[in-house]
Amino acid sequence: MAAGTSGTPVGVTVRIQAQDFDIAGEIEALTGGRTDIGAVVSFTGLCRDEGGRLSALELEHYPGMAERAIRAIAEKAVTRFELCGITAIHRHGAIPPGGNIVLVVAAAPHRQAAFDGASFLMDYLKTDAPFWKKEHLKVGGAGEWVSAKDADDEAKAKWAEALRQSGQ
Repeated sequence: MAAGTSGTPVGVTVRIQAQDFDIAGEIEALTGGRTDIGAVVSFTGLCRDEGGRLSALELEHYPGMAERAIRAIAEKAVTRFELCGITAIHRHGAIPPGGNIVLVVAAAPHRQAAFDGASFLMDYLKTDAPFWKKEHLKVGGAGEWVSAKDADDEAKAKWAEALRQSGQ
């Protein structure tokens, strides 16, 4: 673990798992007993079903590589935003509509750093972590593989430009 600005160890937790996660428990694991944290931002991505046709979203990943990619992004976020800690959990397997897919929790001395750290991690995770999504439909079985969205690339590009301008 690296040390934060207060000298307290910085926690970086990255997990990829099939089972659901406990949001409150993950926040407590990151922040419990810490007095250097002034803000916590959490983001939970859910399986969306527009139109009521989805039975599940299947998420596949490249084991080992996905964890390394997310950890590298998380460590950049800790350094860039001077976070006290960050947690990233991404599920794989078949996830029903309304089910949790991803959790990001960023802790920092101040709110803007926590917001920026969580947003930075999500924007890079959406483009750089090796995950593939396939829709399974209620009628007709397997649907299409889900393509990456231009908006995700644009969000990442904004961070890349900000990092370039700051010399990081």
